[in-house]
Amino acid sequence: MTSTLTRHLNEARKYTLLTADEEQDLALRWQDEGDEAALERLIGSHLRLVIKIAKGFQGYGVPLEDLIAEGKVGLMQAAHKFEPARKFRFSTYAMWWIRASLLEHVMRASSMVRLGTTAAQKKLFFNLRRLKAANDEFGVGDLPPETVLAIARELDVSEDEVVEMNRRLSAVDRSLNAPVGEGDSEGLDFLVDDADDPEAVLMAEDETAKRRARLQAALQTLKPREREIVTARRLTEDRPTLQILSERYGVSRERIRQIEDNAVQKLSKTLLQQTAA
Repeated sequence: MTSTLTRHLNEARKYTLLTADEEQDLALRWQDEGDEAALERLIGSHLRLVIKIAKGFQGYGVPLEDLIAEGKVGLMQAAHKFEPARKFRFSTYAMWWIRASLLEHVMRASSMVRLGTTAAQKKLFFNLRRLKAANDEFGVGDLPPETVLAIARELDVSEDEVVEMNRRLSAVDRSLNAPVGEGDSEGLDFLVDDADDPEAVLMAEDETAKRRARLQAALQTLKPREREIVTARRLTEDRPTLQILSERYGVSRERIRQIEDNAVQKLSKTLLQQTAA
């Protein structure tokens, strides 16, 4: 076990798991009274969940330390936006925020961005489990061709993208069966109704729409040429080559690369500012 993972597991062990009633009590104390101690315990008791989900995102070239840190950001956002009056488990709600935060971070930081399929990746990430459940597909292996075709048509993405995302999410799901820490607990012990909770599905779809709106707003802060280049290079499936764009704009390929990199940095900064607001 790496020192990073050991350190975070030791931090998580300081907090006991909560019952549904305890979650509600802590959430209400934080929401109604601004009780910082209640917030700390609510967040601390779900650090195991952050670790498990973050481990599932390894393999994209992002250090585990960064993944866990980003997962904690998602957990904190969930704690601030959780509505205890709706009477569903905080772990179910937090799971979507953690995964959304991690996915966006990975897309910014890794080669997934360079695939040029950000919109499709987000759409698949938030909807694939729901559509698998609708097609009575609950396993973690490859999907039957007819199910792949049905999901691809439903989400307006390619069949290859469905297969690829299903394999990535299946790897995450398999990792949830691995032991946590030194006891007999598994990752699944810390999850509640992952795929089928209608509240979570609605919240995830709402969050997808909000993130899409934030991305569109961030794009509008760029200069027209920056926006056109970063959209062509990062946000479309049939991305043009640097040579094609250099001929279109009458500059060198290296200049196109510089404009693209600068635009991505500006977008990342704007999106982070929006998240922190």
